[in-house]
Amino acid sequence: MIEIKNVAKTYKSADGDFTAIRNINLTVEDGDIFGIIGLSGAGKSTLVRCINLLEVPTEGDVLIDGQSMLSLSHKELLAARKKIGMIFQGFNLLSQRTALGNVCFPMELAGVPRKDAVKRARELLQIVDLGSKENSYPSQLSGGQKQRVAIARALATDPKVLLCDEATSALDPKTTRDILALIRDINKRTGITVVVITHDMKVIEEICTKVAILDGGVVAESGSVEEVFSSPKTEAGRRLVYPDGIPFEMLPNSRVIRVVFNGGTAYQPLIASLAIDCGVKVNILGADTRSIDGKAFGTMLLGLPESESEATRALAYIAAQKDITVEEVRDYRG
Repeated sequence: MIEIKNVAKTYKSADGDFTAIRNINLTVEDGDIFGIIGLSGAGKSTLVRCINLLEVPTEGDVLIDGQSMLSLSHKELLAARKKIGMIFQGFNLLSQRTALGNVCFPMELAGVPRKDAVKRARELLQIVDLGSKENSYPSQLSGGQKQRVAIARALATDPKVLLCDEATSALDPKTTRDILALIRDINKRTGITVVVITHDMKVIEEICTKVAILDGGVVAESGSVEEVFSSPKTEAGRRLVYPDGIPFEMLPNSRVIRVVFNGGTAYQPLIASLAIDCGVKVNILGADTRSIDGKAFGTMLLGLPESESEATRALAYIAAQKDITVEEVRDYRG
């Protein structure tokens, strides 16, 4: 079990202090595939690196199987890290070593006899379906193959925990699915606990059992993937789950309008202007707009407020805008 308790990380610089994460409290159960998702700058990578103390928390504690990582001596920490594998977006393979040599490397550092290390490395390359590539160098491998070598290397010391920091971000969609399927299979076969850092909702949907959404360095919400994705409770959650706008079925009693942009300036922020000038907020249910030579064309579906007076004000304001037409959409179902 991984317990993250009141963890914060502040970086000091000549321009002042910057707190990347603060007051993080999460529990990852044994055998979970736990996703941590957020937009760029949310603090995801900082958090995952605090788990194995590649980044030392400024405040709080990280416990693995009840043992405080911050209480360990340097020697004890090195031993503990052998049970925490990590894979990265950039693969981080040694270019002068073959696939076999890369997988052997952590075992060499651990003092495993060469014969035993080679045997184990070959077993792992078979597991990641790269048995025929043991003598290939990283430059001779595709991105997906490099990540498979990185996974095999991360498993070389028989870790209990596998940390994946944007491990599929540099891969194409098909290779991403293959790598995720491999991680899921390894989790099922070995019971290894996996922590997945990503900005991609599809990664979470594909393999994770639980998820935490980070926003501005704090946990916005967390729970089972089904629970969080079916009914996000925070604005940060809704932005991630519904990047194209909140589904109409989540907006009971709302009226829906279609706004058509007919070549007006693309730099006129209609929704922001509506909020500022009228004090009315609307929900973007969908949009297909484009800018051509600085002019806006396309359509946008908006959910009006439940308040009749606010809806009327919003409709009148939008209809009065130049180069825009608007119509009410009856029986909209998303």
